[in-house]
This record gives sequence, C-alpha cells and structure tokens, in this order.
Amino acid sequence: MKDVAIFHRNLRIEDNAALYNASLNQDYFSVFVFDKEYWSQTDRSINQLKFALDSLTELEVKLKKFNVNLYVFEGNLKDLANYLNKSYSKLNIHMNHTTETEYFSKNLRKLAEDGSLNLNSYKDFGIQITEQNRDIWARDWQIHMKTKTFDVPLVNKNLNVLDLPTFSKFKTDLNQSSPHTQKGGTSSGRELLSSFLEKRCKGYSKKMSSPSEAAYACSRLSPHIAFGTLSMRNIYQDLERNINNSKYRWDLYSFKKRLHWHCHFIQKLETQPSLQHQSMHSDCDILRPEADYELIEKWITGNTGFPFVDACMLYLKKYGWINFRMRAMLMSFASYNLWQPWQKTSPLLASTFTDYEPGIHICQVQMQSGVTGINLPRIYSVVKQSLDQDPDASWIKEQIPDLKNIDEAKIHSAELGELYKERIVDMKSSAKKARELIWQIRGNADFKKKARAVYELHGSRKRPAS
Repeated sequence: MKDVAIFHRNLRIEDNAALYNASLNQDYFSVFVFDKEYWSQTDRSINQLKFALDSLTELEVKLKKFNVNLYVFEGNLKDLANYLNKSYSKLNIHMNHTTETEYFSKNLRKLAEDGSLNLNSYKDFGIQITEQNRDIWARDWQIHMKTKTFDVPLVNKNLNVLDLPTFSKFKTDLNQSSPHTQKGGTSSGRELLSSFLEKRCKGYSKKMSSPSEAAYACSRLSPHIAFGTLSMRNIYQDLERNINNSKYRWDLYSFKKRLHWHCHFIQKLETQPSLQHQSMHSDCDILRPEADYELIEKWITGNTGFPFVDACMLYLKKYGWINFRMRAMLMSFASYNLWQPWQKTSPLLASTFTDYEPGIHICQVQMQSGVTGINLPRIYSVVKQSLDQDPDASWIKEQIPDLKNIDEAKIHSAELGELYKERIVDMKSSAKKARELIWQIRGNADFKKKARAVYELHGSRKRPAS
C-alpha cells in the first residue's frame, strides 16, 4: 500500500510526524494542496501565501534528496479525496494536525469521512486533540515538548509519478505581495533562531513592547511557527540547551513562557471552533450589534487621524508583522473606541499578519474586545502608548513622512488640525462609553456564572479548577 504525506502548514523535513510515518514503507509521495477558495478567505492574504511558497521552494529541494517529488493539487481536500480514490485503490494518507478556521476544518472532515482512504493525523503543537482537560494541560504540554523529535524521512525506493504538476512547475500570481515581508523556509527560520538565542534576545523582555526595538529584539519566528518551517518542539529543545548558559537567560525565560502561551491560546479554538464567530462569553455578542464599514475601512487602511494608530497599521501592512502590544492596541481601538464588532474587524486584521495563526489571533481579538468573560477589559490609551513607546515620535515620522516637521507633542495628542487627517472618534468619550457598557453587562450574577463555565473550559491553571 502506498503512502502520501499531505502538506498544509507543516512545511519542513525535520520533526515532521506525517512525513516520517509516510516514509516508513519507503513507497511514498508528497502533495501540497493549493485551494484558491481557502486563500481567498477574508483572513488570508497574498503575503501569507508568499511565505508558504518560499517555504515550499526549499522543501521541494530537500525532498528530492530523499527521492520524493512534491506535487501540487489544485482544489480543496474533498476534491483531493476524489482524485486519490480514482488513482489508487488503497492509500495511506498522513497529515499533521492543524487548528484551523471553519472552511478548512469542514473540508478536512469530508476527507476524514471518506471510508476508502486511510487518514492518519499526527499531533504537532503542544495541544490536546482528544480527551481535552485543562487541569492536566500544562503537564501534557511539557511532555510533548520534551519528547524526542522525529527523524528525517527514510529514502523513497519508488519514485511515484503522478499526473499533477510538481511544485517547481506550479505558478501563481504574487505581484501584489509586499517586498518587505519575511522570507519563508527552514533555513531562514534556523538563522533567526540562532541569532536570537545568541545575541538578539538581549533586552527582549523590555524591548518587545516597542514597535521600533521589537523588530530586532523579538525572535521573529512567528511565521515560521505558523507555517511549520520549524517545529515548536525543536525550538523549545534548542532553547533548553542554551538557556542556562546564556548571558541573557532572564530574557530567554520570558521567551519560553510565550512558547507555552502560544499553545494555550490555540487550544481554545481547538476546544471550541465556534469561537471564530461567537464570543467566548455568549452574553457579549449583543454588545456591538452593528458595524460601521466606513469606520472600519479607515481603521484598516491607517486613516484614523491618530498618528500612532495609523503608523502601526501602515507598518503592519508593509512588513506583515508588528509587536504584540501594538497588535493589542490596534484591536482595542477598533473594539472599544470605534465600538465595532470584533467578528468584522478580526479577519481584516488577520490578513495583514504574515504569521497569522487562527487560534492565537481569534482568542487575542476576543481578549482585546472584552468578550471572554474571564479577562478584565483593558482599553489601551493611544496617547499613553504613543508617548511610552515612541517618545520623540521618530518612529511615527518614519512611517508617516508628512509629519516629519511636526512637533512631537502635537503628534502624540493627535491635535493636528489641518496638518493631518481628521480624527474619526473622540478618544476620551468613546473610551468612557465603552467602559460603562462593558461593565454594565459584566455586573449581573448570571454573567459571572457563565464566566465560571468559560474558565473551566479555557482558563489557564497550574492546579485543577475547584
């Protein structure tokens, strides 16, 4: 019986459970599924696709060393099942598990339900796929991260030839992609990991808050983790080998915590896929019943009239990345100051991230929108963040050159009159109104009872909930 490794987001050779297990009989091939409808979803972008294709270019070269062709199938997973059924009477399919959005998950279920195909799914991140239990989650995460990594695949003895294009012959239009986003591929990821562990991590725990300093001091591994050019387990184990002998071990301890939080948030969407559309605390879905698409458009295009907000959005759209604090502030501004439904703004913001990871993004969006029920609402002050993170406004001026000769005090306060775009909202009154509405709904006993249920399902803890 032949085997096939299906590539979706785990675009690597090393520590790849699906690829390794597909290789054990040494009669296998590999397929990347290019689904145009998947890539046309609102939360997807050409920059994300460019990163994936960079990674696949390197992956194809490495696979050839194992006598394996990388083919491209154009269609969804259900279409793939039909194609494989017509081509093979019996076939073992190997895929690494990914926590995805509704469109992909729906098609994956259709593939899994096809009784003529033997689908084998493998755990990748440190999440609980079955028997989900938050009381033992932290223990399970540690066990997974410390488990020996998978070897590289065995050499294929039978070069399978399919009536599909190999990846090197696959072409798609990337003309609209930004030339400034990160390059994909395991080699790029390894270079980033090495430089971060050796020197870039110096001051990480403090510099991560600044949009200018974070670009260098953060690991910048997030797109590599999202697309799986490096495995989380490899990153964790490399970190463990270096942390105690590092001059910057306290910064690395801070980074280590974030590897844990990465999987913690993905677990929430894995446990409750409806979070893509529904608030974690169900009572919160009535908070923002209507969307103002004109306001949303000005927000997502960096035309709010608040220089720091606009600078962050313009930087993000150019580079496909910005540090966590600024992501949180952008979302807080949309949800609290503009009072827009997170379900409308979330996919638009997601599309700007090269490192878009649905589980992390969707759950963070809900946190910054005050709809989880278990996290205290936090309304970011744009003025305070502007002053704290860019005191002389030099970073803002770099993103918005038209402001280069303007006094920084006016930039921080967004009191620029005709010198800049009109402000689309009053910061103080909108924050005050948002705070009142949020706490009004949180005040009743029924809300707290439901919040307890949310915590039992999703809350982080070191000991069992009581």
